[in-house]
Amino acid sequence: LTVLNAGRRYLKAEELSGKVFVTSGLGGMSGAQAKAAVIAGCVGIIAEVDEAALLKRHKQGWLMEISNNLDHCIARLREARKNKIALSLGYHGNVVDLWERLVHELDTTGELLVDLGSDQTSCHNPFNGGYYPVQLGFEEGKQLLSSNPGKFRALVQESLKRHVAAINKLADKGMFFWDYGNAFLLEAQRAGADVAKKGANKTEFRYPSYVQHIMG
Repeated sequence: LTVLNAGRRYLKAEELSGKVFVTSGLGGMSGAQAKAAVIAGCVGIIAEVDEAALLKRHKQGWLMEISNNLDHCIARLREARKNKIALSLGYHGNVVDLWERLVHELDTTGELLVDLGSDQTSCHNPFNGGYYPVQLGFEEGKQLLSSNPGKFRALVQESLKRHVAAINKLADKGMFFWDYGNAFLLEAQRAGADVAKKGANKTEFRYPSYVQHIMG
């Protein structure tokens, strides 16, 4: 319902075939995102750093395909988008790399390859394993979290700034991003990322919350 209503509200579309939804997280509640994309008829690319979570969703049948190769992901995205095929593709990697690759595609080809975007990393708990920084692999991140939590925290905040910078570039060209109630925008703001709503008070963000804007 969230994905369908985001399409209705932001894309003025009653059906989402040929549209692309990019997000992250295939763990607990976030695992439903892959299934939602296919039910809605769109192309869903979902990033997940934890291979165990990725394989679990694939085994369940909630995730149609998995890949750790961004070139392959972009090729599959283009193919499914062109042919209006419903697809859920799990990218085994950091979502920041995925967002930055989509910016690269926009910069080099002029193509905006994503229509809808969100995030379901566990940003209510960003410094204790809920969000892994793009600068490190998953296992490296776990080791640093254990050995030097202060350094881990600093890398998470740097990563959040990169995360938002990529989203902002795509949103400026017409991609619609929303907050999934996971404290992503709040933690990004605390990290110094550009998420403030222009001309509004400091408690308002440039991207809407799914609670009020989509489900409400």
